[in-house]
Amino acid sequence: MNEKSISPQPESASSYIGMWVTGDGFIRQELLPNGRYDEARGSRRSAYTGSYLIYGNRIEYVDDTGFTADGEFDGDVLHHAGMIFYRENKTK
Repeated sequence: MNEKSISPQPESASSYIGMWVTGDGFIRQELLPNGRYDEARGSRRSAYTGSYLIYGNRIEYVDDTGFTADGEFDGDVLHHAGMIFYRENKTK
């Protein structure tokens, strides 16, 4: 999968758009509405960027360098790469 293969996200994917943060705040991952993500680590902004697709409660990432990863949502918690992210300031 690469950026060109990204298709529009299903309607249900919009519920996951926004900022996801580790408990210590060190890693901040923003899922953007256009199927892209931007991840900051500490003071390093845009440490990782790439595309994502959501299937139900699963997310698949493709970093701009080609690295792939996945994760799973459980409500306002995201389990990804052995880390736990929490939704930040969910808009209702």
